[in-house]
Amino acid sequence: MTTTDTNSILVSPFGGKLIDLVVGGDESDELRESASHLPSIQLSERAVCDLELLAVGGFSPLDRFMSQADFQSVLDTMRTADGALFPIPITLPVDNLDQVTLGQAVALRDSKFNLLAVMDVEEIYEWDVDETAEKVFGSTDVAHPLVAEMQRWGKYNLSGKLQVIQLPEHPDFREYRRTPAQTRQVLESIGRRNVVAFQTRNPLHRVHEELTKQASEEVGGVLLLHPVVGLTKPGDVDHYTRVRTYKTLTENYYDEGQALLSLLPLAMRMGGPREAVWHGIIRRNFGANHLIVGRDHAGPGSDSTGKPFYGPYDAQDMMNQFSDELGVKPVEFKEFVYLPDEERYEQVSKIASGARTASISGTQVRDQYLSQGTPLPAWFTRSEVAEILAETYPPKDKQGVCIWFTGLSGAGKTATADVLSVLLMEQGKQVTVLDGDVVRTHLSKGLGFSAEDRDTNIRRIGFVASEIARHGGAVICAAISPYKATRDEVKQMVGAERFVEVFVDTPLEVCEARDSKGMYAKARRGEITGFTGIDDPYESPVDPEITLDTVGVSKEGNGQRIFDYLVNEGFVRTD
Repeated sequence: MTTTDTNSILVSPFGGKLIDLVVGGDESDELRESASHLPSIQLSERAVCDLELLAVGGFSPLDRFMSQADFQSVLDTMRTADGALFPIPITLPVDNLDQVTLGQAVALRDSKFNLLAVMDVEEIYEWDVDETAEKVFGSTDVAHPLVAEMQRWGKYNLSGKLQVIQLPEHPDFREYRRTPAQTRQVLESIGRRNVVAFQTRNPLHRVHEELTKQASEEVGGVLLLHPVVGLTKPGDVDHYTRVRTYKTLTENYYDEGQALLSLLPLAMRMGGPREAVWHGIIRRNFGANHLIVGRDHAGPGSDSTGKPFYGPYDAQDMMNQFSDELGVKPVEFKEFVYLPDEERYEQVSKIASGARTASISGTQVRDQYLSQGTPLPAWFTRSEVAEILAETYPPKDKQGVCIWFTGLSGAGKTATADVLSVLLMEQGKQVTVLDGDVVRTHLSKGLGFSAEDRDTNIRRIGFVASEIARHGGAVICAAISPYKATRDEVKQMVGAERFVEVFVDTPLEVCEARDSKGMYAKARRGEITGFTGIDDPYESPVDPEITLDTVGVSKEGNGQRIFDYLVNEGFVRTD
């Protein structure tokens, strides 16, 4: 993009402001030089996405990570302290203040230590995870991916003036990466009065194609096909696959001038109704005055009791409540199904009683088609899209899986894991075993046994496991992992669809009797403290995939039981 002065403001055609924070020229060189002498903060992937949208005006009217007054006001009222509608807090959390001093500047860097921006630290404030979760997401249930993720955010938020030296580098799909100003310029050149944006984090199938075409026809405008290429829900299709499907559809199945494909580096929060309003603000800044809001917009799925976090049309209701103020009208769609007798799609609410319908859920796409190597039907998805998905999603036995053993020390996790690894390797599976004791010798050397250090150890194991599973490997993790919230975090990292929780339910007295190292005895005598099961709690899984009995069943029997489960679930082929 062309850099501009920090104070330049572009007026949005729909009433918002675009604030460009990217500095250029001599000022950028001076900042870069001064930043080399500043303490640095490495930003998370989420914070990098947020910084980019702050920098280019995607989050206007925000021009910084939120101050304490703005943060609290957004939690309580969905508005900043000066009254601007903004329903999602945009903050910069840090773990500690070793490198941060109030009134001083800090350099903001990405995970590879590339310099992105300089912040003048004007505020440092603590925040409460449960309060934030309850007010923004309506729940403190860690089955919500953001509630789980927030557990590992730092307890301090920073705020202050930002000077952005360079935007994050994106070598992929450069021709589709546009700032708000660039996107609006292209939209204006198309010459339509109305722009309807489509928020998406999944590949486009025929139903999405149909509803987007209907929406643009309904408002008489151009479609802004605006897929998210930042963080979405764990387990979602990767953005490379998503964009490939969007490209083939816009090039082959939308009329020229009917749709503009542009990418959005947004880190979603899966916040349902609040997120829908947030998406409206963002799309207004990118030049849209309409937003397609479908069923369960930005919903994270179900809570730990199996109940959806949000109602199917709560997001539509909240968008309607604020649409006039937003300057963005929701284009509402209910559930769409296919009418095979008429060879067309229609909203369920408009279908005559008794009409024959067909539909395929996302779960069915994965489990009944892609995982089985079965072609998706032509009425459901274009052949080009089906081919891309088949390349990305091989049959289930070629996909990765994480088997996560949890239980007390001495429960029999490692012994059973060793049996299982042999059974899997006999079938040609590439298996990695991450044993708690071994990991502490290498990956987590230096960590203690405080609750914080234990969580850090489990998250490290979870991160490695998620990478192995993501690349198609089978990974067996055997660690006490005593806290449910941390195990749920790991499940989110790996992806629920390839995470198998195995609870090794061995009574404490049996574990003590098996203890060859005498650790339980030392804990009983008070020689060591914080020992799980003695003076530190073990939180049993609520709904594990498998619960094992190691008293009445041998390690070979338990290993075979898990192996049979993996076969039945399609992760292993035995023929």
